Amino acid sequence: MNPTRNRPLLRALLAVAVAAAATAWIAPTAQAQELIIGEEKIWPGMVFIFEAAVRDEVMPASQHLAEDETHIHIEARANWDADEAVIPPGTPPGGFIAYLNLNAEVTNQTTGKKKFVSLVPHINLIDSLHYARNMQLPGEPTDLYKVKIMLDPPDQFALSTHRDWRYQFGNELVPSRVFTYNDVLFVDIVNAPPRPSSLLPAPGAAK
Repeated sequence: MNPTRNRPLLRALLAVAVAAAATAWIAPTAQAQELIIGEEKIWPGMVFIFEAAVRDEVMPASQHLAEDETHIHIEARANWDADEAVIPPGTPPGGFIAYLNLNAEVTNQTTGKKKFVSLVPHINLIDSLHYARNMQLPGEPTDLYKVKIMLDPPDQFALSTHRDWRYQFGNELVPSRVFTYNDVLFVDIVNAPPRPSSLLPAPGAAK
């Protein structure tokens, strides 16, 4: 094969190979379907992403709704911004923001029925540390829902503040806020298959 004459063919073959490699690399994570409900940024440099993920098994079982009784896994990802210029000194860019109090209220816009859940810390191999809870919807998956996320700072016994933080940012880690999102449709997430365990390494598997 003449390398110069067949350069377009070589480029085409290379493009196909790169596309195939990329597809193979993202295939496992593509199963982790998520619905973004809302995204918010709060001073100083906090980023919140509220989403509904596919149902999953969460332990300990006594504290969480069973996977086969769950419609959605409602999540709040709370991280410091990746841009060091907008976060407090000493803060890890992209790091998890701990000790927050997060709650969600999901209201059926047709019937008015509501479901309230507290979002507690979870960890997985997709989002790492986040706040979440398995939950059933107060109605049919095809109904439209209003989602209200209540954010409150850590209580005084959960997080103490040094003088330098108080001087720069006040007595609390974050102010209390309420975020409301209307016309949220969960049907695709409810009908999506759960995260397949075949994509995960077996417990104790060699690294």
